[in-house]
Amino acid sequence: MRLSPARALLIAASLIAGSMAAAEEQPSAAQMMDDLMFGRDKVGGPFTLTDISGRQRSDTEFRGKLMIVYFGYTSCPDVCPTDLMSITQALEALGSAAEAIQPIFITLDPERDDKVMAEYLKAFYPSFIGLTGSPDQIRRVANSYKAVYRKVEDAKTSNYTIDHTGVIYLMGRSGEYLGFMPPQTSPDRLSEVLRKYLS
Repeated sequence: MRLSPARALLIAASLIAGSMAAAEEQPSAAQMMDDLMFGRDKVGGPFTLTDISGRQRSDTEFRGKLMIVYFGYTSCPDVCPTDLMSITQALEALGSAAEAIQPIFITLDPERDDKVMAEYLKAFYPSFIGLTGSPDQIRRVANSYKAVYRKVEDAKTSNYTIDHTGVIYLMGRSGEYLGFMPPQTSPDRLSEVLRKYLS
């Protein structure tokens, strides 16, 4: 059965919230999701991270453009590639108007993604910028966006996955927070919203 985007977001948030009750490295997942969904605190903020070529990139260099910000990781089996493809198709549908939008992918898995992110992003919209940093840097930026995530270890394989809420953040031309689109948002809906902010 296919979940609605809003239902998928709420289920993901509740699962992560339940498993992060004792986490000290970020505010509680429940608080962050409340802040995001009900506008109870500022979302977004300044950041400086490293792109796939090793160059430092700051949010301020994208002023004058809309920003799409997505937190994920390259070995994500489903949510990330689905949402990144939706972003890609929405931008393609906008044609030349997409030049006024900067899509940004921020890895939640810098330990593994630093070496593979460039190749991974080739499958998506050409102007995507992939950003990474130290785990502490990523955590601070994710916290400012109310992006909830946690590493889940697999004792059998010594591998891990990352539980996270796949949210598409929309930021304005001055870096202000415009809103978010939930997981599984269709390309048509996303392009419709982007057109509104471009007009």
